[in-house]
Amino acid sequence: MQYSADGQSDGAVTAPQPGFLASVFRDLGVEPEDDGPTVRPPGGPSGPSDGPSPDGPPGVGGDEAVAAHARAAALTHHRTLTVQAEQERLAGLLRRTALPVSAMDFESQLRRYEPRPYPADGPDTAGGEDPEPRWEDFAPEGPPAADPDEAPSRRLLDSGYQRELAQARLAHQRALREWRTRQADAVDPVADESRRAHHEAEEARARAVREYNESLEECRRAYRQAEPAAVESLLERALAAAETHTQDLPAPCRAVYRPLTRTAVLDLDLPALDVVPSLTGYRLGPDGESLPVPRPPADRSADYLRLVARLALRALQAADAVDTDEILAGVVLNGWLREPAGAEPLCLVSVDADRDALARTRLLPPADPDEQPDGEGVYADAEQDEALVRLRGLGAAVSPDPYGRAGVEPAAQAAATVPAAPDLSANEFAQLVRELLTRGGLGQWSVRLRGPAGLVATGEGPAGSALPGRWVVWASRGDGPVGEEEIHTLAEAVREEAAERGLRLTTGHFTDGALDLTGAGGHRHIHLVDGDGVRELARTQLGLPLAAGR
Repeated sequence: MQYSADGQSDGAVTAPQPGFLASVFRDLGVEPEDDGPTVRPPGGPSGPSDGPSPDGPPGVGGDEAVAAHARAAALTHHRTLTVQAEQERLAGLLRRTALPVSAMDFESQLRRYEPRPYPADGPDTAGGEDPEPRWEDFAPEGPPAADPDEAPSRRLLDSGYQRELAQARLAHQRALREWRTRQADAVDPVADESRRAHHEAEEARARAVREYNESLEECRRAYRQAEPAAVESLLERALAAAETHTQDLPAPCRAVYRPLTRTAVLDLDLPALDVVPSLTGYRLGPDGESLPVPRPPADRSADYLRLVARLALRALQAADAVDTDEILAGVVLNGWLREPAGAEPLCLVSVDADRDALARTRLLPPADPDEQPDGEGVYADAEQDEALVRLRGLGAAVSPDPYGRAGVEPAAQAAATVPAAPDLSANEFAQLVRELLTRGGLGQWSVRLRGPAGLVATGEGPAGSALPGRWVVWASRGDGPVGEEEIHTLAEAVREEAAERGLRLTTGHFTDGALDLTGAGGHRHIHLVDGDGVRELARTQLGLPLAAGR
């Protein structure tokens, strides 16, 4: 509708300019539907029809359909941009979780006190300071000598010079009295109190720094003595500092140190599953609806596992870097998915690595998640991800399908500082057996076989020790009984290794048949240690407790 200059309608209808709707659709990224050329009756008018339309007023139905289509296209575009922003955030998280972490050893935590000067607040500290009168500014010049050869003492006896000298001394003393009076009058109680408060604050700052450093030295001493509280405090500080680059992705990690096996057990809280977008974007349906385009489940699982692997490697690197005095013999890390609905936590990744394995592994993956080898299929990409490859190189167990709630068995339980045998990891149990027997005199320790349930090793003790000669050791953990068949198997291994004795160690118990067999003449060289004996050895050889099995 057009209007005249006086604001009244002139009755004319203004049609949209040609190409206007096409430009709107082009800006929204949507191609307008082409309904084909409009067929008009021969001889009919070429402009818009002024007659009534069966669908309503002229042009209204078509414009509403086009506007609704444009709104749907705009909504689809906006939702797709939102999904793309979520994908970019995930890519940023993958990059930041691979950044190096700062070392958190004791030296880096020491504080240094730097005194702060009192701020200038008056004329006495400015450029116009009132100096104390000096005698040099009042002393008269000496009398001129009448004879160049005359001694200086003769000139000082001149009466005129003496009068000038006396007057100068009086003037100097008067200036001193006036200066002292001005100084006394210039004392400001408020400024004096401010200086005193500043001095006390500086003393408090220096004392706080000194006390903090002394407490840090005490923590260092306790850490070097492998006290659990000190080791756990240092580890958790390092793990918290490792989260500096990803403050927007909380992943707290708790540490439990077990002196019995010199192992740190880390419980890492993994991010929620919805941190990885479930959609690729949105598309416009044939009916004008905004339809979501889901991602393939394998792609989503692969991205989540890539993030989990980087978080796990970062925690391992932080724990390894902070242990400068090599207190730890190994690290166990369990990654837990904790559902907000109160369900049981699900372990999605578990690593059991000793110090040597951590030293051999480069724990920082590439910072750019796109710098990965090319592979065929989504599963190939996940398997070739550098972080996952390095994590599996440490013997990690990783969930095959986190979104299907497929968990893994934790390598160790971090329930208590004093563990029971079932709580120990495979590396912890192997470390415990070796420590017990080497303390008893068995040297030249060589592991032949090792698995989650136990190990087989050989060793040799010097004559006169508690374990003299060459031994074959078979150690296992578990509550089940050890029977006669395993005793026969150990006896055969002793013969094959040309050893003199065999030791069957278990955290469980032996059957009556096994006990009777080792008392017979043919198997007297086989020695047995059950769960009670293992706990007694830990107490006597290591001075540390091992809890009874649960």
